[in-house]
Amino acid sequence: MKVELLAPAGSYEALEAAFEAGADAVYLGGQKFGARAYADNLDQEQLIRAIDLAHLKGKQLYLTINTLLKNRELETELYEYLAPLYEAGLDAVIVQDPGVMDFVKTYFPGLHIHASTQMTITGVESAKLLQKAGATRVVTARELSLEEIKKIYDATHMEIESFVHGALCYCYSGQCLMSSMIGGRSGNRGRCAQPCRLPYQVYRDGKRLNNDRTGYALSPKDMCTVDILPEIIEAGVYSLKIEGRMKKPEYTAGVVSVYRKYLDKYLSGEKRPIVTKEDKQMLWDIYNRDGFHQSYYKQRNGRSMMALENEKSAGIIRNEELFIRIRKEYMDKKTPVLIRGTMSLYNGCPAILEVQAGDCRVTVEGETVQTATNCPLGEERIRRQMEKNPEDPALCLKKLDIFMGDDIFLPMQQLNHLRRQGLEALEKEMLRPWKQRKAKERDLKDIPETEKQTTKEFLTAAVETEEQLAAVEKTDGVKRIYANCGIFPMSGFVQNVERWIHRLEEEGKELFLTLPRIVRDRELDGRKETFQELVQKGLGGFLVRNMESYGILDAMGLTSRIVLDANIYTMNNRAEAFWMKKGILGDTVPLELNAKELAHRNNKNSELTVYGYTPMMVSVQCVQKTMDHCNHACVQYVLKDRYQKEFRGVCSCEFCYNTIYNTLPTSLLKEKEKAEKLGVKAYRLSFTTETQQETEKIVRAFVDVYLRGQKPDGQMQTEETTKGHFQRGVE
Repeated sequence: MKVELLAPAGSYEALEAAFEAGADAVYLGGQKFGARAYADNLDQEQLIRAIDLAHLKGKQLYLTINTLLKNRELETELYEYLAPLYEAGLDAVIVQDPGVMDFVKTYFPGLHIHASTQMTITGVESAKLLQKAGATRVVTARELSLEEIKKIYDATHMEIESFVHGALCYCYSGQCLMSSMIGGRSGNRGRCAQPCRLPYQVYRDGKRLNNDRTGYALSPKDMCTVDILPEIIEAGVYSLKIEGRMKKPEYTAGVVSVYRKYLDKYLSGEKRPIVTKEDKQMLWDIYNRDGFHQSYYKQRNGRSMMALENEKSAGIIRNEELFIRIRKEYMDKKTPVLIRGTMSLYNGCPAILEVQAGDCRVTVEGETVQTATNCPLGEERIRRQMEKNPEDPALCLKKLDIFMGDDIFLPMQQLNHLRRQGLEALEKEMLRPWKQRKAKERDLKDIPETEKQTTKEFLTAAVETEEQLAAVEKTDGVKRIYANCGIFPMSGFVQNVERWIHRLEEEGKELFLTLPRIVRDRELDGRKETFQELVQKGLGGFLVRNMESYGILDAMGLTSRIVLDANIYTMNNRAEAFWMKKGILGDTVPLELNAKELAHRNNKNSELTVYGYTPMMVSVQCVQKTMDHCNHACVQYVLKDRYQKEFRGVCSCEFCYNTIYNTLPTSLLKEKEKAEKLGVKAYRLSFTTETQQETEKIVRAFVDVYLRGQKPDGQMQTEETTKGHFQRGVE
């Protein structure tokens, strides 16, 4: 049975420490396109050296390209960045962006693609989708249970990678725009400022639910699963992933050493090894945040998983002796690959050295062996010189058979040269299998063109409540309505939806169902069975907010009825083309591109959101449950930050997730001229927590400006809004 222990490396020192401590593979970032832009990332020379070191040690190295790329980056920078690493033998890339996945498949054939946890892979259908697209491995969403992971493995038999230790995001990875919207530092671009680790006051109906001591309402504890490693492996997880590219090499080495110990016990037949108190204490002392929990493998959410006091304990402060020991055992020493050799030294003949590692064998020839005039070389003197351990070696000659004549002599520098020559030749031979790939020549004609919409523009509206639905029903100008499927109760679902289909048809509008922001194993049960029937009854289609929903509809043959929401990212033209080739109806303009960048994006199939509170976090954790208790009511609450800014949160109890919205709504009411130049298919109004009266007022204002050519209403202009990233964008 093969199981991989995968370690983080935020620096070259951390990479070496990870291998010394027993990691089978490491994942790290280079100078571009990684989700940890502020780590001590490696430059190209270091990356190539790291790839070689990994292969000489029989390990693997994965490069993170797990951010969203803009058109310019994808089409002009990625090829030059990745080609030398591909030809050096890079084992895999970890990818978030479908456009990057398509690019890698095109120009770097055979390079393994690992679908990042940033893709929010929550079930069987999203895993199948990515497998079909060319991913050889999926990194599951951290929120999945063991049962959900087992279903993915049973259905796909893909390599599954899951996190087993380290920090957790509060939000489903890839679904967080909080850092981006607040300060322009996008988590999707590797620059998260971690606003979830800051204190917030929590209010519901004007009453505060927490105090200053429990102010870290969005800060999860770290995960530690060493006790349940066997269960994780038996659920189908192939790669056990440790989080921590921003942490020190001592953290990497220490954590890897503990997990290596218990993984080896399991693989040697000890099916339920007992973790000692000493090893648990070691992990605790290395780093924890208000203690540990076992992640979501056996628990949906809850207060016990949250670091409300956010007290971090780092071993450097608490247990310096431990860190000294870790440095001594895994960092101060560097274990080379030990190799065998045979040496032949006979008078009047060239010195010959044959060295071997595994099946690799090379022979090198040196200077002619001389006859000694005074002090002939003895076997032990030769052995000491040839088995000398050079500084920072990758290979080291440790078992040498010597065949020699009598009264021979060869200068020491020639013996040294012969040793270096042999080791260099063997290293080259050992690495040769990884050095034979060539990147496909870049075809500049392959760059997707930017196209604009030429047909008449129209307005759509997305609504979350029945009151909002009623408000947009009678408004002229709104042609399509995306209604949250939760508006229609499970009891009589088909009848309720059909009633609204006909009501809206009478007003010249079409109804689409908005599916949940997160879909896992059960969220659409009781509804998805009716989707084909509803389409036959006149339902226009579906607004989809995650890959799992797409996969479910695709399996039903409803792909042509799908519109992707903005959080299924199409940051570049390749990503947009990836989805359009599947036959979907359209997508939504990404929220993190500014107007200038959008002008270079293919927008003809896209809707532009011109109004709405941006969903900044989607979390399986529930603020209501954490701060009070679960009452199965879709309550709203307010988070107030250090600057007294208020963020609205909504509990979607039926689908069991929370959504936290930006403090101000994005409004492009005064940006019509700029919006028109983008050539989008439609403009969307996205309603979340607005009342019926507020919804009616906003719809009228946008109809007047965008469809009737009027100037913005004075009252609407005085209300505080934001333009989001439409002007500033992200780095």
